[in-house]
Amino acid sequence: QVQLVESGGGLVQPGGSLRLSCAASGRIFMIYTMDWYRQAPGNQRELVATITRGGSTNYTDSVKGRFTISRDNAKNTVYLQMNSLKPEDTAVYYCYMSVKGGRVEASRNYWGRGTQVTVSS
Repeated sequence: QVQLVESGGGLVQPGGSLRLSCAASGRIFMIYTMDWYRQAPGNQRELVATITRGGSTNYTDSVKGRFTISRDNAKNTVYLQMNSLKPEDTAVYYCYMSVKGGRVEASRNYWGRGTQVTVSS
């Protein structure tokens, strides 16, 4: 089994910054894509940012130029640097990873439990 634990959420004023982290632990041979999703009350969960094992990234339009996703493969950790935060960024943020548990095993997908980000004055 694999566990994902997010950290770094909190309350921040508009225009402020936060850095989220998500560390994976357990039976891990390799992690392919690492994603950040978010879900605001009454909304569907949406994909915010993706990073491949090779470092290619993609972002939803609403966060381009403000958020940066990165990863540390040695630490099995993904980060989300969030700058110029807006009230509409308020949501629970979840990490999501595609993990290969063993050399000959198929990959499986895992969710973290989420961390709350609130942008308010």
